[in-house]
Amino acid sequence: MYAPDRDQDLRWIQRAIDLAALCPPATGAFSVGAVIVGADGSELAAGYSRATGPHEHAEEVALAQLPQDDPRLTEATMYSTLEPCSQRSASRTPCAQRILEAGIPRVVIAWREPSLFVDDCVGYEQLVEAGVTVVELPELATAAKAVNSHLGRLS
Repeated sequence: MYAPDRDQDLRWIQRAIDLAALCPPATGAFSVGAVIVGADGSELAAGYSRATGPHEHAEEVALAQLPQDDPRLTEATMYSTLEPCSQRSASRTPCAQRILEAGIPRVVIAWREPSLFVDDCVGYEQLVEAGVTVVELPELATAAKAVNSHLGRLS
């Protein structure tokens, strides 16, 4: 499995933040960027919220670029500017579940989802409980929040 050092994690989260800045602002949704990095340290896929439609999440957009059974996913790291969601409308699979179904063993985030749209996001906990290594890089939380300034004050 890809074992990046902290500098590599920071670089990939910064790439995700740059992607999040491309999101069309929406009053009812976060602007999020996501990057999937393979075991060899190369970018496999990337995406941002609402890139392909008004309801798509960044992780969903990135995962859709690869075959569901792509063997590289079982050794990949998902970088996301925000904790993967744990609940969505009935017709959409939450991103934490999508990551588990893809078999991605490691997720790196910049910040945990605040209770703005969902009272208690538990994507972080769901991933950890399923055996996924989850790393939070709080030193980039401010930058990840900045691309969401359209939502007002975020904790």
